[in-house]
Amino acid sequence: MSDEEAYYRDLLLFLNYTDDTTDSTNVVSGPAKLCSKFSVNEFGAKFIPVFYYVNFLLSYLGNGLVLFIIYKFEKLNTVTNIFLLNLVLSNILFASSLPFWATYHLSEWIFGSVMCKLVSSAYFIGFYSSILFLTLMTFDRYLAVVHAVTAARSRKKGYAIVASVVVWCVSVVASVKELIFQNVWKAPYTGWVCEESGYSKSTLQHWRLVSYYQQFLLFFLLPLFMVMYCYISITVRIMSTRMKEKCRSIKLIFVIIFTFFACWTPYNIVILLRAMQSSRTEDTPCEDLDPLDFALYVSRNVAYLYCCISPVFYTFVGKKFQSHFMRLVAKKIPCLKKHISVSSQSTRTTSQKTPISLYEN
Repeated sequence: MSDEEAYYRDLLLFLNYTDDTTDSTNVVSGPAKLCSKFSVNEFGAKFIPVFYYVNFLLSYLGNGLVLFIIYKFEKLNTVTNIFLLNLVLSNILFASSLPFWATYHLSEWIFGSVMCKLVSSAYFIGFYSSILFLTLMTFDRYLAVVHAVTAARSRKKGYAIVASVVVWCVSVVASVKELIFQNVWKAPYTGWVCEESGYSKSTLQHWRLVSYYQQFLLFFLLPLFMVMYCYISITVRIMSTRMKEKCRSIKLIFVIIFTFFACWTPYNIVILLRAMQSSRTEDTPCEDLDPLDFALYVSRNVAYLYCCISPVFYTFVGKKFQSHFMRLVAKKIPCLKKHISVSSQSTRTTSQKTPISLYEN
């Protein structure tokens, strides 16, 4: 898992250290190139645990609020709400791994081998499913706006359920590597660590490169191009038909998508640079490694912020969500009830006419 612990694994290999918990296939016979990463490790140990715990709390509060409002006021009879529910669940799954990593950075891995594999997989499953559901929601908006007549026949509840199951299956398959390669072993200076081990160096290097390029190409670049195509088509359609009543819905989804890629793009660029660096046959000077390690820390934690940010847009941009939220607050603060009476009535009237969707006006 952790890049900041990689130095100690390199140190272990360099010293040809073995004990009962270390697979001999991980030991190299010759001298290995060793770069000190104490400054990077010290930075991570101070910064990451606090950030992870705060991110976890904010993610659960924000996504939990969205989940509760869906349960309290909405019905899962629209494609959009089904996709939204799955997006929230993927964010919650992702955030669930953060307390484990925070504790790990504070001391050592104390949760055992099974949890090492499961927690490592949860991060990737949550990440992959999040970007796929965001892409799927964008494509669904594209169908609803650009191909409204055709989509009316195909955009049914069954279609949304099948698409969601496919997304989860793809995400799980793409994360199988973590279940196989993540193991717990005892390092001489840091105690128990949870990271890739148990296989030869060449095997781990090969699959690490596969993971890097898979993430960048399949779960970043391809969705980015698809989102760009969908929104260009939607914009052209709106400009030609003057469908102003759809503008607010499109703006909301656009803000969510834009924020996602703004948060994840730096991280994926660093991942690509690491992949290119790992592919080189010659040794990279130690002084060239630290900047990329620091960039990984910063960009990865910016990416984690998205789990906190996305529910904010549901609250402050979507009119219907604002109405639901105010009604919920009014139950706890009665003095606000008179201020939301009109909004509540509007919501009830709208629900009698059309299926409720959090993205509609």
